[in-house]
Amino acid sequence: MSLDYEDRTDFDDADRGFIAAMSPAVISTADGKVIWDGDAYGFLDGECPPTANPSLWRIGQLANKQGLFEVTEGIYQVRNLDLSNMTIIEGDTGVIVIDPLISAETAAAALALYREHRGDRPVTGLIYTHSHGDHFGGARGVVPHGHAEIPIIAPSGFLEHAVSENVYAGTAMTRRAAYMYGANLPKGPDGQIGCGLGMTTSTGTITLIPPTVDITRTGQEETVDGVRIVFQLTPGTEAPSEMNFLFPDRRAMCMAENVTHNMHNILTLRGAVVRDSRIWARYLDEAIAMFADKIDVSFASHHWPVWGADRFVSLLSGQRDMYAYLHDQTLRMLNSGATGPEIAETLQLPDALDSMWANRGYYGSVSHNVKAIYQRYMGWFDGNPAHLWEHPPVEQAKRYVVDYGGVDAVVAKAKSYLDEGDLRFAATLLNHAIFAEPGNSAAKETLAAVYDQLGRGAENGPWRNFYLSGALELRKGVIHTEIDTNNPEMAMALTVEMLIDSMAVRVNGPKAAQTGFIMDWKVDGGETVRLTLSNGALTHRTATTAAPHHGPAELTLTLTKAQLLGVLAGQGLDGVGVEGDPKVLATLAGLLDTADVDFAIVTP
Repeated sequence: MSLDYEDRTDFDDADRGFIAAMSPAVISTADGKVIWDGDAYGFLDGECPPTANPSLWRIGQLANKQGLFEVTEGIYQVRNLDLSNMTIIEGDTGVIVIDPLISAETAAAALALYREHRGDRPVTGLIYTHSHGDHFGGARGVVPHGHAEIPIIAPSGFLEHAVSENVYAGTAMTRRAAYMYGANLPKGPDGQIGCGLGMTTSTGTITLIPPTVDITRTGQEETVDGVRIVFQLTPGTEAPSEMNFLFPDRRAMCMAENVTHNMHNILTLRGAVVRDSRIWARYLDEAIAMFADKIDVSFASHHWPVWGADRFVSLLSGQRDMYAYLHDQTLRMLNSGATGPEIAETLQLPDALDSMWANRGYYGSVSHNVKAIYQRYMGWFDGNPAHLWEHPPVEQAKRYVVDYGGVDAVVAKAKSYLDEGDLRFAATLLNHAIFAEPGNSAAKETLAAVYDQLGRGAENGPWRNFYLSGALELRKGVIHTEIDTNNPEMAMALTVEMLIDSMAVRVNGPKAAQTGFIMDWKVDGGETVRLTLSNGALTHRTATTAAPHHGPAELTLTLTKAQLLGVLAGQGLDGVGVEGDPKVLATLAGLLDTADVDFAIVTP
């Protein structure tokens, strides 16, 4: 199988409709912190160097095209002012914004670029295609506080899934995302050259405005500012809560992040809920059946559009068959006893699918997607009793190192595998050496050099970034990443129950097991929520979710949502209605762990 580098169709499409670029493409916060530097990728204008995979270099060149583009009459996109695209639909009196990027600052800059060339039209609607942060985080950049109320449309379940991914497991995902997107790598031929889906993530102010209109069924139609929209719900595909939608009067289709110009992730390397490749393929087929005869152009939340119904069908059917093939062949092989790593080592796409540029593994990969499909059905355990109760990494490493004759012997053996070109096993041995003896500088430098080589050869953007980030931290130590998902804007969007759940995952169970309490919250005149700490677990109920409350609470707080956020931030009980013992609140606060945002990854 060979790739056709002479085919310039994608480059023509990525340039089509170009109006203007932002120059300089540098965006800062109010206090001057640079949170986006698109100009740092100018090196991609050159030829591919030996330090990069040519296919990954190519997608970097395509994704790096920046500016305002006309998709079709009345539909515009701002691309490459963040990881995702902002799409702008012109209505009768203003504009509908689709996916306001990650940060309020980049979203405001993108809207300003549109207005510079199309006029100062007000925002009259906001649509979130799905529940990932790069599609809602910049909401306050286009709908600032004090803005007139507008419809904010999202697929059913959006808020729940946005919270579960960005709050409950947000610290761990953010740490791993720094590796996935190469946040701390220098931009250049030897470092970060993109992530396949786009260039990188902005690091500004993440916000969230709760939806006011839920899309609950396929075929649901809404009219916003005179613009008709027909929706297709696609839960369980690229996100647990996601939707495609048609603008029938413009003959234009938004495919959210369900169809981009690369193989996507079944399980993203930063961590997430495993996606359903089987249902993903089915929803793509449904989209073909529902919309192919109704469109002239299809666009998405990343990359560039495709024009013409025939190319829409070709793109969707190619990706439909890709996801279906990965799913079905993984199941076929696991039902014959193969494990995830074994399937990943042998499964290959048919040439007709593998040679499609839009199916290349720039963001997802056959290897880690197959393992994800296995995980979805079979979990972490492969059935071999030897793997049922293995030692954790440090204890395993100590024993391997002893058996090899010490760390120096392990490093020497790893170098012999490196000389033979077996980078993978060299990395395995060196990782054991470091976990057995974290201060061994020779092992660290040798493994960093192995990671350099693995990264430079990777076609997959996140694989390259993981390898090179690992090499960087082996040499420099853990580097703090300035990404904050716990800002007040996010917290204000959460329900009271979600706030309690976000606290519950911070309760130090062993400490809490020795105490207990019952506390009631009456927030904004709504139902009383009862919190119970018992046996180290913090749970909650309302009158509608469980049996009526029994017995008095040791502390009852009557307060507003804003006051509650203040109390949880440690600002005291001023202005709050208090009945009972305030020490209960102090007890809870003393049991909450603060997550380590800079935990080690390549060292113990």
